[in-house]
Amino acid sequence: MFITNDIKYIGVNDHKIDLFEGQYKVPNGMSYNSYIITDEKIAVLDTVDAAFTHEWLDNLQNTLGKRKPDYLIIQHMEPDHSANIAKFLKFFPETVIVASTKAFSMMKNFFGTDFSDNRIVVGEGDTLSLGKHTLTFVTAPMVHWPEVIVTYDSFDKVLFSADGFGKFGALDKDELWDDEARRYYIGIVGKYGAQVQSLLKKVSAFDIEKICPLHGPVLSENLGYYISKYDTWSSYTAEEDGVVIAYTSIYGNTKNACLKLEEKLKAKGCPKVEVFDLARCDISDAVASAFKLSKLVLATTTYNADVFPFMREFICHLTERGFSNRTVALVENGSWAPVASKVMKQMLEKSKNIAYAETEVKILSALNEESLEQIERLSDELCKEYVQANENAADKNNLSALFNIGYGLYVVTSNDGKKDNGLIVNTVTQVTNTPNRVAVTINKENYSHHIIAQTGIMNINCLSVDAPFSVFERFGFQSGRNVDKFADVKPLKTDNGLAVLSEYINSYMSLKVEQYIDLGTHGMFVCSVTESKVLTDLETMTYTYYQNNVKPKPKTEGKKGYICKICGYVYEGDKLPEDFICPLCKHGASDFEEIK
Repeated sequence: MFITNDIKYIGVNDHKIDLFEGQYKVPNGMSYNSYIITDEKIAVLDTVDAAFTHEWLDNLQNTLGKRKPDYLIIQHMEPDHSANIAKFLKFFPETVIVASTKAFSMMKNFFGTDFSDNRIVVGEGDTLSLGKHTLTFVTAPMVHWPEVIVTYDSFDKVLFSADGFGKFGALDKDELWDDEARRYYIGIVGKYGAQVQSLLKKVSAFDIEKICPLHGPVLSENLGYYISKYDTWSSYTAEEDGVVIAYTSIYGNTKNACLKLEEKLKAKGCPKVEVFDLARCDISDAVASAFKLSKLVLATTTYNADVFPFMREFICHLTERGFSNRTVALVENGSWAPVASKVMKQMLEKSKNIAYAETEVKILSALNEESLEQIERLSDELCKEYVQANENAADKNNLSALFNIGYGLYVVTSNDGKKDNGLIVNTVTQVTNTPNRVAVTINKENYSHHIIAQTGIMNINCLSVDAPFSVFERFGFQSGRNVDKFADVKPLKTDNGLAVLSEYINSYMSLKVEQYIDLGTHGMFVCSVTESKVLTDLETMTYTYYQNNVKPKPKTEGKKGYICKICGYVYEGDKLPEDFICPLCKHGASDFEEIK
């Protein structure tokens, strides 16, 4: 691959690697970059990982033709770039190695020799002429090892930047530069921002048209953009306004608090909210996002009079990489002696210019009215400037828009081995037709979810417009765990042995579960159709038809409070608790509206 007429790429792609440096997941592999400059004299810049010796040598020899290299320039001694120095010299013993003093010391450690009879030691500002190409060397200690040099070719105006401006990912994978370059920088170089700032000042004196890093693509357009990113990252300033919520949760209560906070932040105009479950995410993604956005919420349980291990690891990653200049909010959970906030603050003492939110959320085992109010106040505090900037932000998160989606109403029947059971749902969707597959989403709180998850079968009864409200009372407002919903009803049976309503339906389908998708509060069952039959030509009962024609109008005259939009249950009181669950239909507070 030609970089310029005289500079060619001779590196390799690694798709076998799963963890870079033993810790960073690289699903799109890695590139190990090496370059060759052909002039009166020939210079090779860096080698590649030991696993790709022969592929690299093939690339080198195919480029050299009958010529031989005069110089091997080693900018960085990490083994993924230097592993083939000794092997290279077996094939080209007359080649002179060019590197820094510290690099030659490291060669002694790696290869048992510092090549003292066949080397040129270079330092700050030294030059090497290849003919029309003159190379200038710039020291770059701790970007990210102490021996690093970068090289500038004044003829083609190319900066060979060692690990600077690198990224995760092989070159034959098409992906955006920013995210993987950020994750690479924060993980690999992040601690050494001051050294990166120093290097940026040095190379600013050069007229640079291309940047050739040791990992990732050659950069040749809009170089100011990439350089500005490095300036931002190395000065530990936020790239964007927004909030990262990083949490650990044992039984789901801390997670619920974070999801409520996320919802409120978005409703109040926060431009970006990113949420990470530290026990399950790629922690390097969470770390990179914490450096990207301006605010960070840390939420964890108290664990062994400390914080949960994944939170401890996360904060250590932050402080080891110079995390600073941020607003941090703390959420702690504990059943008898919560100390998580105190411990997290102690761990962040290493970080500079941390402004803590005035509101701390304290959860005593589970959310209650007090901790919900703290979440409200914290969201107000974190979104203060966003609300001021956009008074209409909340209007963009009006979840009542969901009620404009058309739904049919169905009775899902199942059997727990002792009795038939039924449940009203409005979340049945055909997802494919070759083969026919149907998705049914059910709240995990419902007994039917438990039964179907165990048995793997269900029937869908499509309610028709003649279904009376009593059908919804029977199958929707009580639990099949303690009530026999078919006690005085004799249902029909399908081939799978499950019940089908004998009236008020226009068709039914028998389903077999093929896949389960966990959606947090709900579970989605993706099913194949094993039996189906149309019984009448009556129209299917829709949610809108039910609301307008079947559900009794609630008696709200003289009452003050809130009414459930699903079943009509009336909650009397000045304020509806945010965690309130309708005792009839089991829908949450978001499905209530104030009585006016």
